[in-house]
Amino acid sequence: MKVAIVTGASKGIGKACALRLAADGYAVAVNYAHNDEEAKKVLDEIVNNGGTAKLYKADVSDKDAVRKMVREIDKDFGGIDLLVNNAGIVRDEYLLMMNPDTLDKCFDLNVKGYFYMSQQVALKMFRKKSGVIINMSSVSGSFALAGQTVYSATKGAVNALTRTMAKELGGYGIRVNAVAPGFVRTEMLDHIPEEKKEEYLKAIPLHRLAEVEEVASLVSVLASDACSYMTGQILTMDGGLSL
Repeated sequence: MKVAIVTGASKGIGKACALRLAADGYAVAVNYAHNDEEAKKVLDEIVNNGGTAKLYKADVSDKDAVRKMVREIDKDFGGIDLLVNNAGIVRDEYLLMMNPDTLDKCFDLNVKGYFYMSQQVALKMFRKKSGVIINMSSVSGSFALAGQTVYSATKGAVNALTRTMAKELGGYGIRVNAVAPGFVRTEMLDHIPEEKKEEYLKAIPLHRLAEVEEVASLVSVLASDACSYMTGQILTMDGGLSL
């Protein structure tokens, strides 16, 4: 049985990815940082559907916690085949009103967290000369949205990290790609006023939000042998917003 790690998997896109990969036959290491109750629900749903999963509570922006967690997962499952770097935060602030703390928190989790996880997992994948890493980016990484100065910068960094990792790790049989969703129906959108959501919907040619299951489906395909010759790519799924 192949083994997948999904970070930030207690809700939203991460939860959908964990459920989909479990349905695909992966044993899933469900990482989360805070919400024990929601993480337990994800675990129970996987197990009740006949899947295999285990919870791992760790802050992926803490490199020591990451090292310990990856070591535990490798020991528990006997290897790691897939990493989905998904844990992240959104802090919408305009440049001239930005709190310096926002800059640090976003880069710590959205960029350093991806780096720490990828580094530790790649070390495990080296042994069998195969593996897949999928980074959750965003259309904001290449499409400017006012008020997302910091968030856009972190996702632009994720895109650059994805391409560079693909070059560095390709010789070891490790593929690295990224998924860049547009607006997805998750809790992250709850803070956006309804009138602003309507404005966004009008700008999207498909005139709707993406569902988390749609993002998880793309992750599933990227992880599969159907994409065995694809690496270093940023796949945008935004309903046409960035056209």
